[in-house]
Amino acid sequence: MEKRQQDIVIIGAGLTGLTTAFHLIRKGKSVHILEKSERTGGQIRTFHEEGFIFESGPNTGVVSYPEIAELFDLLSPDCQLETAREESKNRWIWKNGRFHKIPSGLWGGLTTPLFSFPDKFRILSEPFRPRGTNSDESVAQMTKRRLGKSFLDYAVDPFLSGVYAGNPDTLITRYALPKLYNLEQQYGSFIKGSIAKARQPKTERDALATKKVFSARNGLESLIFALKTYIGSNHITTSASGVMVHPFEKGWEISFSTSRGEEKLFAKQVITTTGAYTLPDLLPFIDKKDILKISNLTYAPIVQVSVGVLQTGNLRFNAFGGLVPSKEKKDVLGILFPSSCFSGRAPEAGGLFSFFMGGVKRPGLIHLTNEELTQIVTDNFHSMLKFPSGVRPDLIRIFRHPLAIPQYEQSSGERFETIKKLQLRYPGLHLGGNIRDGIGMADRIRQATTLAEIAGK
Repeated sequence: MEKRQQDIVIIGAGLTGLTTAFHLIRKGKSVHILEKSERTGGQIRTFHEEGFIFESGPNTGVVSYPEIAELFDLLSPDCQLETAREESKNRWIWKNGRFHKIPSGLWGGLTTPLFSFPDKFRILSEPFRPRGTNSDESVAQMTKRRLGKSFLDYAVDPFLSGVYAGNPDTLITRYALPKLYNLEQQYGSFIKGSIAKARQPKTERDALATKKVFSARNGLESLIFALKTYIGSNHITTSASGVMVHPFEKGWEISFSTSRGEEKLFAKQVITTTGAYTLPDLLPFIDKKDILKISNLTYAPIVQVSVGVLQTGNLRFNAFGGLVPSKEKKDVLGILFPSSCFSGRAPEAGGLFSFFMGGVKRPGLIHLTNEELTQIVTDNFHSMLKFPSGVRPDLIRIFRHPLAIPQYEQSSGERFETIKKLQLRYPGLHLGGNIRDGIGMADRIRQATTLAEIAGK
């Protein structure tokens, strides 16, 4: 068998793996990516049908770090960053049979029906409360302590449904929402911390992190196509089954199977970007005790249903979308309005909506039949979006993701420490992906950039 030598082998051709390879190739490194599925992009996939452009996986990201803007700039003009319209700043929360806008100012905060009267005034004293001392405090505990229960029920709970499809009682603040945790720890208060952060001088590079919602022109898969084109298909092997990594002669041996038979690659370094559930089979040389600590990550199951309508009539959806608190006992976690945020996502007079169901609290919904899911969506198309009973969706597409969103719960601290220990024990092994460093697209791009800097030295 021919000994195929690479500087670096990357496991996984999702956003993290592709972005890492892109930066490494720019540094002049020889790179090869192994992907078990028949396509690249992971959960990112864009469909173009009947005048609609819709996603089966992530719909948007946030330009949280300069690395996002820099990546798109490097890929231009093959892929163009598209930031959401101004109306995307509006966010809606469902309560008592209708959506309400999340307040953005003092008057709106005092008049909104979302929060209780005592909690509205309780927030005024938030800067004077002592900082928490429990480093493993859940998001629910922290929210109730600093803001009150109505803020948990009608702000934080639906926000976590939109980001993690998770449970605020089990998500740990310092892992799931580290920026929020650090505001309290560093400044003693969310409000004081936010004011202090806003006053800090920004470099020209810092200003690239606009915090705007983003997609890519013509859909997120445009980003995947641009990365893949730069990397080159000859540096990517898809449909690679049974991938296993073993230490070998001051480097790594990576074995796998394709339609051509058994194959091997040899590399100085190896980077994993796949889900936690793949690691026991992928890294058989790691002892069971340690592999359990990095692979016992819970993933929320998600059903996403893309719904298109050719005529919205007099209805207007001038918002990013609407989220549904657990307390409201709905089958839907939330509904995003992609055609309100980005151009060309629906015919001019129409609208595109993304319904989300399932999550940690309702995992069984992923097992409903297409007919049952269609009925739920159609009912809420009328009751929540207020389309007349005679109007039916013109397009419904159902996507199931059994292992969609990782939950940064109590076990996360042990996982992060074990990853550090293993990377020190096995030089040249880099454990990336959504097992650490955040779950959003911005987190994936930032981590990939950092991985390329470390491995590319």
